[in-house]
Amino acid sequence: MGRPHALLLPLPAQGHVLPLMELAHRMVSHGFTITFINTHFNHARLLSAMPTTYNTNPSINFISIPDGLQPGDDRYHVANLCKALITIMPLHLEEIIINMMHKQPEQDKPTCLIADQAMAWAFNVAKKNGLRTAAFWPASAATFTSIRNVPKLIQDGIIHEHDGSAKTPGVIFRLSPGIPPMNVNHLFWNRQLDSESNKVIFHCINTNKDSIKNVEFVVCNSFYEAEKPEFDYLNTSKILPIGPLLSCQRFGKPAGLFWSADTTCKAWLDEQDVNSVIYVAFGSLATVDERQFQELALGLELTGRPFLWVVRPDFTGKAIIDLLKGLEDRIGGRGMVVEWSPQQEVLAHPAVSCFMSHCGWNSTMEGVSNGVPFLCWPCFGDQHLNQTYICDVWKIGLKMNPDENNMITKEQIKDKVEELLDDGEMKKRALAMKEIAIKGIEKGGSSFENFNTFISAMQV
Repeated sequence: MGRPHALLLPLPAQGHVLPLMELAHRMVSHGFTITFINTHFNHARLLSAMPTTYNTNPSINFISIPDGLQPGDDRYHVANLCKALITIMPLHLEEIIINMMHKQPEQDKPTCLIADQAMAWAFNVAKKNGLRTAAFWPASAATFTSIRNVPKLIQDGIIHEHDGSAKTPGVIFRLSPGIPPMNVNHLFWNRQLDSESNKVIFHCINTNKDSIKNVEFVVCNSFYEAEKPEFDYLNTSKILPIGPLLSCQRFGKPAGLFWSADTTCKAWLDEQDVNSVIYVAFGSLATVDERQFQELALGLELTGRPFLWVVRPDFTGKAIIDLLKGLEDRIGGRGMVVEWSPQQEVLAHPAVSCFMSHCGWNSTMEGVSNGVPFLCWPCFGDQHLNQTYICDVWKIGLKMNPDENNMITKEQIKDKVEELLDDGEMKKRALAMKEIAIKGIEKGGSSFENFNTFISAMQV
């Protein structure tokens, strides 16, 4: 019998590909062969972002299938993407599995499928073809728990059955006495692009909820100590927190990034004082309008502190070079703007003092794992719920609050930076969380043991 061979299938979005790629590397180190399945669109982006010096790991094979969208369609529109995926991807995935099962030598045939929970339709395809299955959950246990409790939320009159919207907007509820309160407005299916997108995502959640009932495990990019009440509430050995899954630290190996990181910022950071730099990054999807962009730029300037700001070319609807005109002349070398950064290396740098973040779960885990306090600026999806945990539960960050015009002003940016960096207890709590997170993935830690449980079961 050959090495166990796992097919890995992420939802085609940066925040989902990134942690699943780290899981792939960890599985390879435990004797697995991996076939990593991206959409054609993301496969091309992944390969183009890899350094030219990258040496292909023979244990990870990258392949791609169509996503159901046309070449010019908007692949950042989550609802349209999800609708398209289900129309075409199951057939192509099954074709790949059948070809592998019949055309490859016995020792090279796939043995299991680990798919993103958002791609739960894939488990039916895998089971039909004799593969073992596990779901991958790239977000928080709190978000997962809210999904698992959709029937209860409907029964308790908190959300509408047809679209998951709030019956009473802004109502605060608790799923159990031990779980921190949640705001119905912050349930991630209510924080999409528009009401129609909310409805589509809610429908997908209900469909996927049934599809994962028969998987052997749900592995989560979180750690038990961070969300103990949620994992205790879920109360099943089937759900295994194995995080934080931190990639980008593996020299010469693909990290799952869609953009090439600007590594010149590391030399710039080396020139800054310890604990002085504001790191600003809003992930792969968040956007702001021109007015808010200008206000953020002015706010960073107003702090008088050095800052490293990640500004994707599509961060606003206007050419970035026009919006940044004059800023660099005024601040000189005190600030640096890059299109994409090696984020985990940046957060680990001693010059970084705080992280102004959209609170995506990958960024949350990366900030936590490096002991960096947060300035929270959530935009959509699960980010508002993540902010609640950062600020109200772990108490390692401050909330940025939009004014009556839905604007976060330059004055607030300056004031929040000063408040955060003057709070020595906040930094102590962030460093304590870092110790717990790192201890969990080291030998004997909770995530280490959970990962070994998962690997041992899937190797059989």
